[in-house]
Amino acid sequence: MQVLVVYHSRSGSTKKIAEAIVRGVEEVAGVAAVMKTASEATPDDFVAAAGVISGSPAYFGSMAAELKTLFDKLVPVRSKLANKVGAAFASSGDPSGGRETTMLSILQALMICGMVVVGDPLDASGHYGVSSIGDPDRVTLAHAGKLGARVAGLVKKLADA
Repeated sequence: MQVLVVYHSRSGSTKKIAEAIVRGVEEVAGVAAVMKTASEATPDDFVAAAGVISGSPAYFGSMAAELKTLFDKLVPVRSKLANKVGAAFASSGDPSGGRETTMLSILQALMICGMVVVGDPLDASGHYGVSSIGDPDRVTLAHAGKLGARVAGLVKKLADA
């Protein structure tokens, strides 16, 4: 069973969050993480995964074009993505840089694919996902690990149901 962690990162901040999410996923026995950039990932990667955690820097309050292009390619496999677990993460360079709206744009795309979307757990921030302003600090990276573990745990629960 695997969770796909797919992201776009220009400065490296979003990639650091993705790496912490991968560590969280891999804390859950029986679940493996596959990390790919938006330009590397394919629709088949989404189909093969039981869960998908997607991240992007905030570009004009939404996901980066690279990630949106990947989501646009999911139309032919959309029916195969139903009931998978989905989550989001984001980064921006400014406190009002659009991180929450970026995560909402990602969650919206995942919901349109029929995924069951979740935010980060209540012992993290309990909101739309994980985000940072610039380079993620240790608290943000810890929350990212919790998000990864939450999605991995839910993937296992759904598989056992």
